[in-house]
Amino acid sequence: MLTVFDNDSNIFNAIRAGADGYLLKDVDPDKLHAGILQTLNGGAAMNPAIALKTLKLLRSPEQLNNLSEHKEDFALSEREQQVLEQLASGLSYTVIAKNLILSPSTVRKHIENIYKKLQVHSKLEAVSKARKHNII
Repeated sequence: MLTVFDNDSNIFNAIRAGADGYLLKDVDPDKLHAGILQTLNGGAAMNPAIALKTLKLLRSPEQLNNLSEHKEDFALSEREQQVLEQLASGLSYTVIAKNLILSPSTVRKHIENIYKKLQVHSKLEAVSKARKHNII
């Protein structure tokens, strides 16, 4: 898996879906190449931070249950989650739109829906509540 998302639920879901490795897109090209080769040879390419998150999830099975429970409580779509994760990274609407191949107005609409579903009124509140409930 090569992605920009490093939250627990995405890591867990990717591994559960069969990913043999999990690297972030900001990885150095040489490390990406080495990770691909490592995976092809039966290894599991992960940077140390992702490996640590994976170990924590495996050591705390109750946390795995919380990941799916809280998402359903707020009924965020997968796309809304992606927008929220990027919002939490401090990205602007236009950058989020570019990253997710959306128009800025679509990003605004997703954020409006996120606010309604989370019952918040600002980015800070949305990100804080999402982190509290393990959505991101």
